[in-house]
Amino acid sequence: MKDTSKHDECIAKMTFSSFYPHYVTKVEKKGRTREEVDQVIQWLTGFDKIQLESLIEEKVSFQTFFEIASMHPNLPLIKDAICGNCLEKIENSLTQFNLEQVSLL
Repeated sequence: MKDTSKHDECIAKMTFSSFYPHYVTKVEKKGRTREEVDQVIQWLTGFDKIQLESLIEEKVSFQTFFEIASMHPNLPLIKDAICGNCLEKIENSLTQFNLEQVSLL
């Protein structure tokens, strides 16, 4: 996956709340729950339930979401490929995190 500055900017400006329902839909199709989505996000970002709900309600951008997150120290250990793209080779951290989250769900 080749990242461009336009692509990076689009990802940064997207609101986390606009993408969150897609995470939930994906896991529900697999018989999982919203609570499990929240658990994964909380593990990755260090947010608690109240903080996560607040950020969704505030419609913060992905950029803001990740600027204030305390990313889990084991995040670099996640090795996976989405659509043939190795996560560890993606340069844009917002794109990488989004795909890492999808791979965990």
